[in-house]
This record gives sequence, C-alpha cells and structure tokens, in this order.
Amino acid sequence: MRKELLLSNLREIQDFPIPGILFYDVTTLFKNAECLKEMLDALYELYKNKGITKVIGIESRGFILGAALAAKLGAGFILARKPGKLPADTIEETYVKEYGTDCIQIHKDAIDENDIVLLHDDLLATGGTMAATYRLIQKCGAKHSYINFIIELEELNGRKAFPGNVEIRTLLKL
Repeated sequence: MRKELLLSNLREIQDFPIPGILFYDVTTLFKNAECLKEMLDALYELYKNKGITKVIGIESRGFILGAALAAKLGAGFILARKPGKLPADTIEETYVKEYGTDCIQIHKDAIDENDIVLLHDDLLATGGTMAATYRLIQKCGAKHSYINFIIELEELNGRKAFPGNVEIRTLLKL
C-alpha cells in the first residue's frame, strides 16, 4: 500500500470540532479515485482469506469503504447507527464519551452465530464507538470478529478499549 499517497491527500483541520482538536478529514481520501482504490485494495488483501460473511460499517464514514469492501469480499453489509435511524427491531449498546454517553444500534437480525464479522470505521481515537459495536456483535454470538480502521491516532491508546485477543488492523498510524 502506498501510505505516502494517502498521507499526502489526507486533510488536517485545526480546531475542529472544538478548539484544540486536530481533525483528520478522510473525505479527501474518498474523493480521490486513486486513494479510494488504494484503500479498498489494501483492505481486501488484509481480509480476502478470513471467511468474512458480514462487514459492519460504523455511522457514517464507516459506511463508505465498509460497503465497498463487503461487495468485493462477497459479504453482506450491516449498518451500525445512532438511535432512531434503523427501521426494524434493534439491539443497542451504550458507551461513555468525553462529554456524556451515547448509543449505537444494529438490527436484531443482522448477525448470527455463523457469521464472521469485520467491523470497519474511519478513525480509532479513544475507541468508544467501536468498542460498543464490538460488544453488540459479541451479544449476537458471532463466530469471530475482526476490527479495522483507516487511521489510528496512536497517542490516544484506543486499542485499550478492546480485549487483547481482538485483531485490530489500521491502514495509517498517526
């Protein structure tokens, strides 16, 4: 994978969404066809032989590559969303954020004990949203789970939010 290509196209925005935060904007990677193909191909190579049956994309940037990767892997795609966005019966997991609590939901019938699941999102910071989604998948009884991010902010130690035996892969470590 050409990390230099991705890094040179990744936009950094100072003081977003609040003062003191450096925001990594992956939309610049998505709008560049060469970057999009590079990321999709790299993800496919990581997971093509893992037997993935479902890819779960975390709202909302996780939907973009998650759905494309699911199609390339021949797997189904599941949406993990904030409350009130999914139309059928859901299960949910609440998690703590820096400034309160939040919740993530999937449809009750999205995952079963035969599924090998890949959870995908754009960025690993503190890990709260993905850790909550991982707990949801465990409740559903998935056979096995993998976790993937485009970017990992290593200094925030987001991997600590997960059990040590969970395979977490990232394309870029910052």
